[in-house]
Amino acid sequence: MNPYENLANAIIVQAANDYRKALRDLETNPKYETAQHTVKEVERFFRSDWCAELSSVSGETLIRMLKAEVA
Repeated sequence: MNPYENLANAIIVQAANDYRKALRDLETNPKYETAQHTVKEVERFFRSDWCAELSSVSGETLIRMLKAEVA
């Protein structure tokens, strides 16, 4: 893998980790505003053209997989 692929993968992995944590936080406290904001921001990123450039997996697929993993 070249350095750009490593960077792209690291960005996706960090977003996924942030998303998982925010979803877990919301299970504990559904009114936690920081977690709500993180979920919205990461979902917007996963649905963005930039994310599509970084990953061959669709953003909607990532969202579904991560939600199922946390549930």
